[in-house]
Amino acid sequence: MGDTQFLTSPQGRRLAYHLTVGDGPGVVFLGGFKSDMEGTKAVYLEDWARRTGRAFLRFDYSGHGESSEAFTDGCIGDWVADARAVIDALTRGPQVLVGSSMGGWISLLTARAMPDRLAGLVTIAAAPDFTEDSMWAGFSEEEKTELAEKGQVALPSEYGEPYIITAKLIEEGRQNLVLRDALELPFPVRFLQGTADADVDKSVALRLLEHATGEDLRLTLVKGADHRFSDPDCLLMIERAVEEVLARAVTSARDTSAG
Repeated sequence: MGDTQFLTSPQGRRLAYHLTVGDGPGVVFLGGFKSDMEGTKAVYLEDWARRTGRAFLRFDYSGHGESSEAFTDGCIGDWVADARAVIDALTRGPQVLVGSSMGGWISLLTARAMPDRLAGLVTIAAAPDFTEDSMWAGFSEEEKTELAEKGQVALPSEYGEPYIITAKLIEEGRQNLVLRDALELPFPVRFLQGTADADVDKSVALRLLEHATGEDLRLTLVKGADHRFSDPDCLLMIERAVEEVLARAVTSARDTSAG
């Protein structure tokens, strides 16, 4: 897979990445909360990109994987800035973003911030606004008090050590919500969601589809698929969704050029 490379962002953070050179539009993978670029879906898509000659980028947000900073120092806005930094510095032309879980939220914010750089979007168990609608809404009064008094609270996780949730993450997340205001997605979009997802309920995917506006938005619900969405069938579904978005993006660009 090659050695990890590093980019220093405008904010001074050292961001780890792997870049596959190939044809455009390129594909950029945005991972989930406390995950890294070595996850199954990111590596699978990199293998697909190498086979097909497609440009591909995977990276670690600050506080994740091999990148600098502590996880507890980061927040949604920081990770959006990280995504924008790697896209600006390491890619050329329109890109298709593939956002998994929190990466789905990050990709929506990135689309809002730099729509001219997007050719399309694929989300996998997208978790928009989860700091408010899932974490904060699910806190007990005791946890809210602990967050206010200590600045953080520990939440159990099925994926290893408890998640340390900071007051900064919750409070800053409120400045980056996408399901309260207009969300225009003027390019091909495919939302993928498992019905057995214990972390992001399918109602979130339905709400996102209903809220967003665009001429080419589709949601696929996969009965029995969990939050990881990483078994062979789900991985193939991701690959096909990316290929469909790429094909439609290229066709749309040709039509626009011809017009």
